Amino acid sequence: MFPETIETERLRLDPRWPETVDLDDCYRICSSDPAIDEVTEHVTWDPHETKKETLEFLERGRKRWEDNEAAGYVIRPRQGEDGAGEIAGFGGFSVDWEKRTATLGTWLRKRFWGRGYSGERAAALAAVAFEDLDLGLVTVSHLPENEQSRRAIEKYVDRLGGRREGLLRNHITFADGSVHDEIRYSITQEEWREGTN
Repeated sequence: MFPETIETERLRLDPRWPETVDLDDCYRICSSDPAIDEVTEHVTWDPHETKKETLEFLERGRKRWEDNEAAGYVIRPRQGEDGAGEIAGFGGFSVDWEKRTATLGTWLRKRFWGRGYSGERAAALAAVAFEDLDLGLVTVSHLPENEQSRRAIEKYVDRLGGRREGLLRNHITFADGSVHDEIRYSITQEEWREGTN
Protein backbone atom coordinates (compact mmCIF):
# COMPACT_ATOMS: atom_id res chain seq x y z
CA MET A 1 0.00 0.00 0.00
CA PHE A 2 2.78 2.45 0.93
CA PRO A 3 5.51 3.13 -1.65
CA GLU A 4 8.71 1.29 -0.72
CA THR A 5 10.96 3.93 -2.22
CA ILE A 6 10.37 7.66 -2.49
CA GLU A 7 12.87 9.84 -4.32
CA THR A 8 12.87 13.60 -4.24
CA GLU A 9 15.34 15.97 -5.86
CA ARG A 10 17.87 15.47 -3.06
CA LEU A 11 16.60 12.59 -0.90
CA ARG A 12 15.87 8.89 -1.05
CA LEU A 13 13.45 7.35 1.45
CA ASP A 14 13.43 3.59 2.03
CA PRO A 15 11.38 1.57 4.56
CA ARG A 16 12.49 1.64 8.19
CA TRP A 17 13.04 -2.11 8.33
CA PRO A 18 15.90 -4.29 9.62
CA GLU A 19 16.46 -5.41 6.00
CA THR A 20 17.02 -1.87 4.69
CA VAL A 21 18.88 -0.20 7.57
CA ASP A 22 22.27 -1.36 8.87
CA LEU A 23 21.73 -2.20 12.54
CA ASP A 24 25.23 -1.23 13.70
CA ASP A 25 25.13 2.09 11.87
CA CYS A 26 21.62 2.85 13.16
CA TYR A 27 22.59 1.95 16.74
CA ARG A 28 25.66 4.21 16.60
CA ILE A 29 23.52 7.11 15.36
CA CYS A 30 20.62 6.54 17.79
CA SER A 31 22.89 6.07 20.79
CA SER A 32 25.96 8.26 20.45
CA ASP A 33 25.88 10.38 17.30
CA PRO A 34 27.30 13.86 17.96
CA ALA A 35 24.51 16.03 19.41
CA ILE A 36 22.13 13.06 19.89
CA ASP A 37 20.95 14.64 23.15
CA GLU A 38 20.09 17.80 21.24
CA VAL A 39 18.26 15.74 18.59
CA THR A 40 16.19 13.82 21.15
CA GLU A 41 15.37 16.84 23.32
CA HIS A 42 12.12 17.48 21.44
CA VAL A 43 11.05 13.94 20.46
CA THR A 44 9.33 11.16 22.40
CA TRP A 45 12.33 8.79 22.56
CA ASP A 46 15.65 8.85 24.39
CA PRO A 47 19.05 7.84 22.95
CA HIS A 48 19.21 4.06 22.59
CA GLU A 49 21.08 2.24 25.35
CA THR A 50 21.35 -1.15 23.62
CA LYS A 51 21.50 -2.56 20.11
CA LYS A 52 18.38 -4.57 21.00
CA GLU A 53 16.50 -1.29 21.44
CA THR A 54 17.59 -0.21 17.95
CA LEU A 55 16.52 -3.54 16.45
CA GLU A 56 13.11 -3.17 18.12
CA PHE A 57 12.83 0.34 16.62
CA LEU A 58 13.42 -1.10 13.14
CA GLU A 59 11.14 -4.10 13.71
CA ARG A 60 8.36 -1.78 14.96
CA GLY A 61 8.72 0.12 11.70
CA ARG A 62 8.16 -3.06 9.67
CA LYS A 63 5.25 -4.27 11.86
CA ARG A 64 3.38 -0.96 11.67
CA TRP A 65 3.98 -0.91 7.89
CA GLU A 66 2.64 -4.46 7.46
CA ASP A 67 -0.39 -3.58 9.61
CA ASN A 68 -1.06 -0.49 7.41
CA GLU A 69 -0.73 1.74 10.49
CA ALA A 70 2.30 3.78 9.45
CA ALA A 71 4.89 4.29 6.74
CA GLY A 72 8.28 4.86 8.37
CA TYR A 73 11.33 5.64 6.25
CA VAL A 74 15.07 6.00 6.60
CA ILE A 75 16.10 9.30 4.98
CA ARG A 76 19.34 9.40 2.98
CA PRO A 77 20.76 12.18 0.81
CA ARG A 78 21.07 11.22 -2.86
CA GLN A 79 24.22 11.30 -4.97
CA GLY A 80 25.63 14.80 -5.28
CA GLU A 81 24.58 15.79 -1.75
CA ASP A 82 26.99 16.10 1.15
CA GLY A 83 26.68 12.81 3.06
CA ALA A 84 25.14 10.94 0.11
CA GLY A 85 23.95 7.48 1.14
CA GLU A 86 24.35 8.12 4.87
CA ILE A 87 21.46 7.91 7.31
CA ALA A 88 20.36 11.54 7.69
CA GLY A 89 17.44 10.58 9.91
CA PHE A 90 14.03 8.96 9.88
CA GLY A 91 10.57 10.19 8.97
CA GLY A 92 7.18 9.09 7.79
CA PHE A 93 3.56 9.22 8.81
CA SER A 94 1.01 7.31 10.83
CA VAL A 95 -2.49 6.86 9.44
CA ASP A 96 -5.89 7.12 11.10
CA TRP A 97 -7.99 5.47 8.39
CA GLU A 98 -11.34 6.31 10.03
CA LYS A 99 -10.46 10.01 10.15
CA ARG A 100 -8.67 9.83 6.76
CA THR A 101 -5.68 11.56 8.39
CA ALA A 102 -1.91 11.16 8.08
CA THR A 103 0.28 12.54 10.86
CA LEU A 104 3.81 13.42 9.79
CA GLY A 105 6.88 12.99 11.96
CA THR A 106 10.62 13.21 11.43
CA TRP A 107 13.99 13.67 13.07
CA LEU A 108 17.32 14.44 11.46
CA ARG A 109 20.89 14.16 12.68
CA LYS A 110 22.23 17.59 13.56
CA ARG A 111 24.77 17.63 10.72
CA PHE A 112 21.82 17.50 8.29
CA TRP A 113 19.87 20.37 9.87
CA GLY A 114 19.31 23.57 7.93
CA ARG A 115 19.29 22.02 4.45
CA GLY A 116 15.55 22.06 3.85
CA TYR A 117 15.32 18.26 4.00
CA SER A 118 12.36 18.33 6.39
CA GLY A 119 10.25 20.32 3.95
CA GLU A 120 11.33 18.26 0.95
CA ARG A 121 10.40 15.05 2.78
CA ALA A 122 7.09 16.53 3.96
CA ALA A 123 6.09 17.56 0.44
CA ALA A 124 6.78 14.03 -0.84
CA LEU A 125 4.86 12.38 2.00
CA ALA A 126 1.90 14.76 1.61
CA ALA A 127 1.75 13.79 -2.07
CA VAL A 128 1.62 10.10 -1.07
CA ALA A 129 -1.09 10.78 1.53
CA PHE A 130 -3.29 12.75 -0.85
CA GLU A 131 -2.59 11.19 -4.27
CA ASP A 132 -1.86 7.55 -3.46
CA LEU A 133 -3.96 7.05 -0.32
CA ASP A 134 -6.71 9.65 -0.97
CA LEU A 135 -6.58 10.86 2.62
CA GLY A 136 -8.39 14.06 3.52
CA LEU A 137 -5.94 15.63 5.98
CA VAL A 138 -2.23 15.76 6.80
CA THR A 139 -1.19 17.01 10.23
CA VAL A 140 2.13 17.79 11.85
CA SER A 141 3.08 19.20 15.23
CA HIS A 142 6.00 20.38 17.33
CA LEU A 143 6.66 21.26 20.96
CA PRO A 144 6.12 24.98 21.66
CA GLU A 145 9.76 25.47 22.67
CA ASN A 146 11.18 23.79 19.53
CA GLU A 147 11.96 26.89 17.47
CA GLN A 148 13.87 25.08 14.73
CA SER A 149 10.95 22.73 14.01
CA ARG A 150 8.51 25.65 14.19
CA ARG A 151 10.40 27.53 11.48
CA ALA A 152 10.71 24.48 9.22
CA ILE A 153 7.09 23.36 9.68
CA GLU A 154 5.59 26.82 9.21
CA LYS A 155 7.58 27.23 6.00
CA TYR A 156 6.50 23.97 4.37
CA VAL A 157 2.92 24.00 5.70
CA ASP A 158 2.47 27.48 4.20
CA ARG A 159 4.01 26.33 0.90
CA LEU A 160 1.66 23.30 0.82
CA GLY A 161 -1.43 25.46 1.47
CA GLY A 162 -2.06 24.53 5.10
CA ARG A 163 -2.27 26.46 8.34
CA ARG A 164 -1.55 26.47 12.05
CA GLU A 165 -4.48 25.13 14.07
CA GLY A 166 -3.31 25.91 17.58
CA LEU A 167 -2.05 24.53 20.87
CA LEU A 168 -3.01 21.04 22.02
CA ARG A 169 -2.48 20.85 25.77
CA ASN A 170 -1.01 17.73 27.41
CA HIS A 171 -1.13 16.01 24.04
CA ILE A 172 2.06 13.95 23.86
CA THR A 173 3.81 11.65 26.33
CA PHE A 174 7.59 11.12 26.28
CA ALA A 175 9.44 7.90 27.11
CA ASP A 176 10.15 9.23 30.62
CA GLY A 177 6.40 9.64 31.27
CA SER A 178 6.41 13.45 31.05
CA VAL A 179 3.46 15.04 29.25
CA HIS A 180 3.89 17.95 26.84
CA ASP A 181 1.88 20.45 24.82
CA GLU A 182 2.09 20.48 21.03
CA ILE A 183 1.37 23.07 18.37
CA ARG A 184 -0.54 21.48 15.50
CA TYR A 185 -0.75 22.36 11.81
CA SER A 186 -2.90 20.79 9.13
CA ILE A 187 -3.33 20.68 5.38
CA THR A 188 -6.52 19.41 3.72
CA GLN A 189 -6.41 17.62 0.40
CA GLU A 190 -8.26 20.55 -1.18
CA GLU A 191 -5.82 23.12 0.31
CA TRP A 192 -2.90 21.00 -0.89
CA ARG A 193 -4.29 20.76 -4.43
CA GLU A 194 -4.81 24.52 -4.55
CA GLY A 195 -1.45 25.27 -2.94
CA THR A 196 0.61 23.00 -5.20
CA ASN A 197 -0.99 23.97 -8.51
